[in-house]
Amino acid sequence: MLTQLSIVNFAIIEELELDLGPGFTVLTGETGAGKSIIIDAVELLLGGRADATMLRKGADLARVEGIFEMEVGDLAEVCALLEEQQLVDDPRVIVLAREIRREGRNLCRINGRVVGLALLKTVGELMVDVHGQSEHLSLLKVSEHLPLLDRFAHSDLDEYSKAYRRITAVRKDREQFENAEREVARREDLLRYQIDEIEAARLRPGEVSDLQTDRDRLANAEKLAGLALNARGALEEKIGDRVSAEERLSEATGALISLAEIDPAMTSVSQRAQGLVEEISQLASELRAYLEEVQPDPMRLDEVEARLSLIHDLQRKYGDDVEAILQYEARAREELESIVHAEERLEALRVEETELLTRLAMLGGQLSQTRRDSAGELSEAITEDLAELNMEGARFAVEIEWKDDPSGVLIEGKRVAFGPHGLDQVEFLVAPNPGEGLKPLAKVASGGETSRLMLGLKSVLASADRRPTLIFDEIDQGIGGRIGTVVGSKLIRLAQRHQVLCVTHLPQLAAHADWHYQVEKHVVHGRTLARVSPLEREARLDELAEMLGNLSDANRKSAEALLEGAIPMS
Repeated sequence: MLTQLSIVNFAIIEELELDLGPGFTVLTGETGAGKSIIIDAVELLLGGRADATMLRKGADLARVEGIFEMEVGDLAEVCALLEEQQLVDDPRVIVLAREIRREGRNLCRINGRVVGLALLKTVGELMVDVHGQSEHLSLLKVSEHLPLLDRFAHSDLDEYSKAYRRITAVRKDREQFENAEREVARREDLLRYQIDEIEAARLRPGEVSDLQTDRDRLANAEKLAGLALNARGALEEKIGDRVSAEERLSEATGALISLAEIDPAMTSVSQRAQGLVEEISQLASELRAYLEEVQPDPMRLDEVEARLSLIHDLQRKYGDDVEAILQYEARAREELESIVHAEERLEALRVEETELLTRLAMLGGQLSQTRRDSAGELSEAITEDLAELNMEGARFAVEIEWKDDPSGVLIEGKRVAFGPHGLDQVEFLVAPNPGEGLKPLAKVASGGETSRLMLGLKSVLASADRRPTLIFDEIDQGIGGRIGTVVGSKLIRLAQRHQVLCVTHLPQLAAHADWHYQVEKHVVHGRTLARVSPLEREARLDELAEMLGNLSDANRKSAEALLEGAIPMS
C-alpha cells in the first residue's frame, strides 16, 4: 500500500508530506482547495502526462514521491519485473518518484534509479488504480476484463499457458523452416551436384604435381629421347673411330688391376675404377629403360592435359588445391546431411503442432466453460450492487465470444482463434438505465452514473483485483446523501481487501472513513498554498458539520450521528 506521499512545488502545493495507513481514507475540503491536485500528483507519479505548467509559479523543479510498503510475496508480478531490471533493494518497499523541470526535462525513478517512463507506468498501474477525472481506470480497459473474470472465476491457466508457450515456439520454428524451404531445396540440389562432381573426379592429394611432371615429359618426349640416346651412345657405343666411354674405362681398369698386382698401394684406385665400370654399365641400362618410357605418346599427353584441366576447373570452384577441394566436399556432405535432418525436423514440428492444437482446443474449451459459468454469477452480483447504488433496472453482462481463425484450434466444428489466455474474447457490457440496450463498459458516459457503476464493479471484483491501492476522485458526483451512505458502506467494505483513498464532498460518505484528512487553501505573502491536516474526532465533527451546511449545533449533532451510524453493510 501507499504509506507516504511527498509533493513539492506541484501546482498550488509548495510542500506536502502525507502519511497514509491501511483501510479507508477520505480527503475533504472546499472546492478548489487542492484535493484533486493531490490525485493529479499521484497520477503523475504513476506515469501520467507531465509538462512545465504543473510547476508551482517561480519553481524550477517539481517532485512527487510515493513510498509503497507490502508484505513479502504480494505483487509477485511487480517484484519479478523489478528484479529483472535489478531495481530491488528491499522486497517489502518500493519507492516511485517523478521530477518535472521547467526547461521541459523530466525524470522517472524507481528505488532511486533513473528508469524509462514506460517501466514506471507499468509498475504504477500494477500497484494503484485511480478513478479520477482523467479516467485512469483499469476497468475501462477491455484488455483487463478477461484477467478480472479469470480471477473472479479462479480459472487455472497453468496447463493451457504451457501448451500455448510451446505451440508459439513450435510455430515459430516451423515457419522459419517453411519460409526457407524453397531456398533449402535449391541449396540441396546444388550441394548434391557439387558432391557428385568432386566425387566423380576421384582426386588424390599430390596428384597435380605428378601430372605436371608427366605433362612436361610427354610434351618434350622427342627431345628427351634424343638427349638420352646421345648419352647412352657416348657411354656404350663405338661411333666411327671413337671408342665408347665404357670400353675406354674398361681398358683403364684392366691396366690399373695389373698395376695393383705389382704395387699394392694402387689397389684402392683399381677398385674405384672397377666401381666406375659397374656404375657406367648401370647408367647405360637406366638410359635404355628411360628411352622406352619417353617415347612420344600423343594420346597419353591428351589424357594428362584433360585431367589437369578438370582439376583446375574444380580448383576455380572449390579451393586452391586438391586438399582444399576435398575439404569443401566434406563440408558439403555435412550441410547436406543437416538439410536432410531439417526436413525430418519440419515434419516432426508439423506433427507436434497438430497435437498441440488438439490439446489447446480441449484446455481452451474447459477454460471457456469455467468463464461462462462464472460470468452469470458475476453479472448477477454486480447488478444487485448497482441496485443498492440507486441504479435499479441497470443491467450488467459479460460478453464472451470466439473469433474465427483458419489457423486456430478446431472446436465445435470450426476453427477458432486462440491467444495466451485462451479462446475467449471478453468484454464487460452495461445498460445503465431500464430500456437501454447493453453497451461496452468503456463507452458509458462519465459522471456520477459511471462512478457508481465503477464502485459496483470494484465492490464485487475486490477479491479479484490484485492492486493494493484504489483511489476514487469525487466518486460522489451526481449522487445524494442517502446513496452517499451506501457508497461509504461499500468503500469501507472494499477497504477490507485494499487501501482505499477517496476525495469527496458528501459527509454521509466521509463519515465511514478510518482516516480523515482536510485539505485547505491559504494565502501567504500573496501566494496561494494548499495544506493537508489529519483530523481527530472533534475536528472531524466540525468538518462534517460544515460539509452538511455550516458549523451549527444541529449540524454538529447530525455529524455525530453520521459517525456513530457509519457501519459497513454486511
